[in-house]
Amino acid sequence: METILYFLFWAGLIFIMMRFGCGAHVMGHGKSGATRDKPSSSAADVRWTAPETDTDPVCGITVQTRNSKSAVHEGHVYYFCSRECRERFEAAPDSYLAEAKGTIPDMSEQAHG
Repeated sequence: METILYFLFWAGLIFIMMRFGCGAHVMGHGKSGATRDKPSSSAADVRWTAPETDTDPVCGITVQTRNSKSAVHEGHVYYFCSRECRERFEAAPDSYLAEAKGTIPDMSEQAHG
């Protein structure tokens, strides 16, 4: 019985600390409600939203971004019609991006790598 009381005591203390104390931010409770209501201009609060449609860089099909597969390459998000197109892009992204831009990739880097 002592063991159960011991664990209940510590569980209650941890709950109180998380709810009201040092872990309140983890549970979504701010110290002051006024700071959440005012608009913030910090870069951390900026949210990126995907466009409605985009072109698959592998096959050229226009895809609905909310239902598509995606991958990030050099800070840019690319959308794909299928998992296979995404995998082909991830294997050699520069070749597909070069085709989209109308340039030829530098094959000397691939031969040495």
